[in-house]
Amino acid sequence: MNTKKNLIILAGFVLSVSLLSVSLTAMLLTDYFSCLQMHITEGLCREIIKNEPAARDIILSVLKEYQYHSPLPPEKSLFLAYGYRQADFVQIAGKKIAFLAAAGFLSGAALFLVTLFHRHKKDISRINALTEYVEGVNMGIGGIFLQNGRYNIEDDFSKLQDEIYKTMAELQQTKESAVKARNNFSENLYNIAHQLKTPVTSISLSVQRVRDILCKASFGGQNRTAPYHLNQIDTQLSRLIRLEEALLLLSRIESGSLSLNRKEVDVFTLLMLASDNLQELSAEAEVTFHIPETGEILINADLDWTMEALINLMKNCMEHTPKGGAVHCDCEQNPLYTRIRIWDTGNGFSREDIPRLFERFYRGKDAAEGGIGIGLAISKAIIESQNGTLTARNLPEGGALFEIRFYSH
Repeated sequence: MNTKKNLIILAGFVLSVSLLSVSLTAMLLTDYFSCLQMHITEGLCREIIKNEPAARDIILSVLKEYQYHSPLPPEKSLFLAYGYRQADFVQIAGKKIAFLAAAGFLSGAALFLVTLFHRHKKDISRINALTEYVEGVNMGIGGIFLQNGRYNIEDDFSKLQDEIYKTMAELQQTKESAVKARNNFSENLYNIAHQLKTPVTSISLSVQRVRDILCKASFGGQNRTAPYHLNQIDTQLSRLIRLEEALLLLSRIESGSLSLNRKEVDVFTLLMLASDNLQELSAEAEVTFHIPETGEILINADLDWTMEALINLMKNCMEHTPKGGAVHCDCEQNPLYTRIRIWDTGNGFSREDIPRLFERFYRGKDAAEGGIGIGLAISKAIIESQNGTLTARNLPEGGALFEIRFYSH
């Protein structure tokens, strides 16, 4: 079917060019024979007048019956001097040839334009079909195989189509490999977290029993170091518990099983709740939170998990703020997105740390003691799962800045 269409288009081009060529040739021949006829007639009349001068007035009088107004100067030709022109010597058949030549020229031009328009329309249709195919693959509609008859055709776009198909097939394979690797990573995290859970719980219970025994027994001045060691064990256990919880949370995020209850939430309320959860730590660090009250700014987000993401960011800023300093927050909204900024008055990020800040388990050289390098990665994952972005940079005047954008669409 496509071959037939191509042949029709080719025939249209050939026919239109042929008509134009024939029309142009006919017009040139008509002009040539008209000029030839005029010169012959003029030569004949000159010879008659030369031999019979008395016939001059009679001949010119007869010829004058065919006179037409001429735009050419009369002194160039005897006939032109009496008002004749080249077209006056064309017979009726010659005029018909000229008419047909003009009609053929116009028909050829029209056919050429129609054929060109049809070819352009066909190309646009082909481009649209390939665009629909790529969009369909991106949306997961129809797979990557070219099964539709609109695509399985041979034309000038066939090579481009083959390259697009190869690229989409490679991208699909890469995507499948990435999804498989992510699922494996999520499953491994989940398994590791559960493997940690049992010994951590067992150790925690054992420590509690020992603590109870020590409290009931009377040791006097003996084993005064025992409570200290138990406190150290508790500290490390708390760290292991945080790691276990973080791994479980990350595995849920990676697998897409984290349930988000998204609804309209006020940003100022979110920031205040997050800072309230850090009051004890901020008091110990002698750092304050500065959150200016704004009008109602609503975002579509999960209250608890978004608050968890903000707590991680605010805690990171707090840990890098000198005593007596403050962590600042603000927010603003426009038709495209809602922006939340959190920044500190510390020394800012190290330049080599900025590209890797949100990598899992990455700890910069200025990371706080006891951290596991997963808080920022979790914050980024939570925010991005709610149509948002999270970036970090240093402020020109000093200090580190986190910027969140929740997009409206």
